Amino acid sequence: MKLMYALWGPRLSDTLFAEQLRERLAALGATRFQVNIDDADVAPAQLRLTTYERPVGAIVSIWIPHELAAVTEALSAAADRIAGWVVEERVLMPAPSTANGVRTEALANVALLRIPAGMDRPEWLDRWQNHHTTVAIETQATFGYVQNTVVEPLTAGARVDALVEELFPMAAMTDPHAFYGSAGDDAELGRRVARMIESTATFGASTDVDVIPTSRYVYDRTGERPTW
Repeated sequence: MKLMYALWGPRLSDTLFAEQLRERLAALGATRFQVNIDDADVAPAQLRLTTYERPVGAIVSIWIPHELAAVTEALSAAADRIAGWVVEERVLMPAPSTANGVRTEALANVALLRIPAGMDRPEWLDRWQNHHTTVAIETQATFGYVQNTVVEPLTAGARVDALVEELFPMAAMTDPHAFYGSAGDDAELGRRVARMIESTATFGASTDVDVIPTSRYVYDRTGERPTW
């Protein structure tokens, strides 16, 4: 089971990397812990969108056999505010492997999506997963791509229906050609941007969306890495 949380607070770079938090999550049965944090490394990122009064400071993912209220409590203690969801994970492009606690060499964007008014969930999922996915992969320079569909919320608050994780080259923070993989060709860049805009509009991802640029860190206790 995968749980995902949005977190707000001024000290997330300290609290989320504390060994005490990892030990508590391990004691609860967590096998994998991922921190996506908006930090100094991604400060230059130009694409930032928020629907909240304050932008999300971090996204945390936890893999655990069963959902436990204690996980939400542990993360609540690490932040001023949290929002959490049980999600169904769909890995389209696996991220490169990294050692525990080592930053992934990438701009790791996380987008929060919502089903638009007037569209039902089955139609939204079809347009997003069965049609837009190919467009996203073909028009952007992503080398990691995960779709997380919300199964149920863990906290009260504003609705979120999906969270998307995408990895881009670091240059994509400020260079549109690096973001879209258009190799300096302005005409190709324009074509890719137009195709992406047209596709996102078909399932409501052109409005009412959050995009959080982050640095990505993974702690994994599975396989040959029994500790973190």
